[in-house]
Amino acid sequence: MKLHEIKNMEMLKDIQNDFDNRIISALRKTDRELFVPSFVRHSAYKLDNALPMSDEQWISAPLTVAKMTSYLMSYDLGDRVIKNPDNVLEIGLGSGYQAVVLSHLIRRVFSIERIESLWLEARRRISELKIMNVNIKLDDGMNGWSSFAPYDRILLSACADNIPHNLMLQLQIKGVLVAPIYHNGKQVIARFIKNDINSISSQILETCEFVPIKQGIMRMN
Repeated sequence: MKLHEIKNMEMLKDIQNDFDNRIISALRKTDRELFVPSFVRHSAYKLDNALPMSDEQWISAPLTVAKMTSYLMSYDLGDRVIKNPDNVLEIGLGSGYQAVVLSHLIRRVFSIERIESLWLEARRRISELKIMNVNIKLDDGMNGWSSFAPYDRILLSACADNIPHNLMLQLQIKGVLVAPIYHNGKQVIARFIKNDINSISSQILETCEFVPIKQGIMRMN
């Protein structure tokens, strides 16, 4: 067993019975230390710690990633949704940590980042890890990635005022979209199910705290 797996097992021991074992396994396989800046590496394996990155961005706490992954996979919804998703679109690549966790659960991962410096760092990490099923691009995530649509799952990793119509168009029927959104003056995690072409159902799951989604591409000077 690799050192990071031992560290992850220790980190996850208090929540391993709260999540599907497939999600715990995906988190265990992912070396979180590789995704955080060196000055906060000592805190990499703290379960409930979001950590700062460059450009005023944050890497979500492992507990938050476990929750978002669980809501996205939607094992609790059974036949109401696509049970074994083949592809997922993530809006907000950030460090790449969430995308790599998803790569252990879903065959094809597509992720968009609008900040060039973060995109370059994540691309380097994913290449060094030799992960072949994560595809990333630098773009405005609110446009989605129509070339590979429709997606069985879509995940927003930053908070939105609302879900753009074109993202819903890129979601497969019986697909699931999970996003932090603003609701009644606070941030909440919401889960949307595309029942058919004209029917979307949604539920609010819990309060949260994410950085806000911004539009456009932020290039390096």
